Amino acid sequence: MYLPDGLKRRLAARADRSGRSEAELIREAIEGLVSRDHTDAATPATPPADGPVPGRLVGVGVGPGSADLMTVRAINALRRADRVIAPCTSAEAVGRAEMVVRQAAPDVVVERLVFVMAADHDARAEALNRVCDQVTTYLNAGDEVAFITLGDPNIYSTVSSVVAGVRARRPETVVETVAGIMAFQALAMAGDVVLTDEQQSLVLLPASAEGEVLDAELADETRTVILYKGGGRIPAVADRLESAGRIDEAVLGELMGMPGETVAPVSQVRDRPASYLSAVISPARIGLGPTPTPETSANGSAASGAATKKAPTKKPATKRKAVSSRKKASK
Repeated sequence: MYLPDGLKRRLAARADRSGRSEAELIREAIEGLVSRDHTDAATPATPPADGPVPGRLVGVGVGPGSADLMTVRAINALRRADRVIAPCTSAEAVGRAEMVVRQAAPDVVVERLVFVMAADHDARAEALNRVCDQVTTYLNAGDEVAFITLGDPNIYSTVSSVVAGVRARRPETVVETVAGIMAFQALAMAGDVVLTDEQQSLVLLPASAEGEVLDAELADETRTVILYKGGGRIPAVADRLESAGRIDEAVLGELMGMPGETVAPVSQVRDRPASYLSAVISPARIGLGPTPTPETSANGSAASGAATKKAPTKKPATKRKAVSSRKKASK
């Protein structure tokens, strides 16, 4: 089997780091290729033409939780990298971002680095420093490192903290990011929610934002308000939505694309806490553009000769659904 010199060197380095033989790594790669062809024929069967860049750090968004919402570009970035790093809360536990990668690209080997998500600031900082030290070591060794995250690496992600820590240790580090689909986009799709139209705007906030900040955004009826990281704050969020006259149209999504996914009107789940991985969408109530009516013909004139009608100026931008709780088997 002919291998280019550059590939031989990377193979030898990978074998040396892992303590496994080159033959074993080649066999594993072939098995992964065959498995990928069987399980995901829609994605490219070979890595992209461009190879890894030594010392490059790539933040890769893997989407909200469904393997089929992970982009082709993200999969290619993982297959190109020398190392793929996943955040986790325990080295023995499969994190949610890793779970997505396992389903979308089972041939990719994922290494776990432990983060602390508890409120203890010192413990969180210490764990982050250990992660940044390890990533910097890999980059100094000439590896391209891909760091995976749920959603998008530039929105409420651990990637930004890792990038800042690595650049403090290694200023010359080249950093790239690969965009990922966000949970609120998946929720809008599942809940039939129009996020913005015409002159409407959109704001994304943490559910822990100051009350007066939330109230000010909810008071603007031309603005869609999205709240992340709800958790135990859902009852309080529901109270504010009710005070603003928005409770009836608001929808909650929890664990989108994962086992235990729930999509429900906030009014029906306001009495119970949700997962940290939850989102609430309160759609704008006014500002929708004109909507074609059955009386309007394809060329824009009224079929009956009457003047073309417009949608009401005040209309919820969502079709409220009944509670939808889908328990999915782990893959």
